[in-house]
Amino acid sequence: MLGYRMAGSIVLATALAASGSAVLAAGGGGGGGGSMPSMSAPNYDPAEDYRNGVAALGEKNYKTARKSLDRVLKAAPKDANTNYLAGLAHAGDGDMKGARSLFEKAVKYDANLIPAQGELGVTYAKLGDQAKAQAQLDLLKQKQGACGTACAQAADLQKAVDDVTAALAAGPQARLDLVPDAAIASAAAGDSAYLGAVALINEQRYDAAIDALKASQRAFGPHPDILTYLGFAHRKLRRYDIAEAYYLAALAIAPTHRGATEYYGELMVERGDLAGAEQKLAALDASCDFGCYEAEELRRWIATARASGS
Repeated sequence: MLGYRMAGSIVLATALAASGSAVLAAGGGGGGGGSMPSMSAPNYDPAEDYRNGVAALGEKNYKTARKSLDRVLKAAPKDANTNYLAGLAHAGDGDMKGARSLFEKAVKYDANLIPAQGELGVTYAKLGDQAKAQAQLDLLKQKQGACGTACAQAADLQKAVDDVTAALAAGPQARLDLVPDAAIASAAAGDSAYLGAVALINEQRYDAAIDALKASQRAFGPHPDILTYLGFAHRKLRRYDIAEAYYLAALAIAPTHRGATEYYGELMVERGDLAGAEQKLAALDASCDFGCYEAEELRRWIATARASGS
C-alpha cells in the first residue's frame, strides 16, 4: 500500500494496487521487479502547494499562486513545469522580470516545454527586448518547421508562434492578462496520464512513458513517484545522467523514498559504483525495520555484480 500518494488521487492508489504486480517486471530487472515504489512521508509535500498554486492560477489569484509555487521551487528548483507555472503567476502579479527569469529556467530544464518557450518570447516582448523576443520566435518557427502539422506539439507550437508574434506587434506591456489553458491540468487527467505511463513502462515503451509521466507532472508537480518513474524510464534508455538527476530530485523531496533509493542504487551498480550502491542498500536497511523488497532486490543486484567481477 502506498504511504505517499498523489494529492487528490484515489484512482492512482487503486489502480496501482491492481496493476503493480506486472509493472516493471518486464523492464529487465531495472525496476522493483514486482512492486510499486514504497514511500514514507516526506519532509515536505510539494504536491499540496503545487495543487493550490494551480488552482489559484485558474482563478487568476496570482499572489496566492505565486506564494504556493515559489514554495514548491524551494524544494524542487529544477522542475521545469513548476518554473513555468510560477512564471505565469509572477507575470500575472506584475513581476515581469521575475517571470522572465522563471521562464528562462523552465526552458533550460526542459527544452521541449513549448508553452514556456512561448511565454518567454512574450515576456521578452513585453519587457521591450525585441531582439530576444524575435530570437525566441525564430527558434519556435524552426521547431515548427521540423515538427510539421501532425506532430504531438503542433498545436502548442502554433499557439506559441501566434502569441509571440502578437506580443511583438503590441510592444511593451505591464502584465500577463490571461493564463494559457495548457497551464491547467486536472487531477483526473494527471491520474490517467500516470496510469498510461505505468502501462507503457510495462510494455518497455520508455519514450512514450516519459511523455505520459510529464503530462501527469503537469497535474501533480514534482511528485516523488513521478520523478522516480522518470528516472527509471531514462535509465532503461541508458540516459544515466538524466536518470540520476530525477532520482536525486525524488530523494530531495522524500529522502527515505524506497523506490528511488533502490533504483538509484541499481543505477550505481550499472555504472560500476558498488560502493555507492552499498550505501543505498544501507539506507534501505535502515529504513526497513523488518526488511523490504527494495532492499532485497538491490542486495541481489550487488551480489550478482560482485559474482560477475563487475
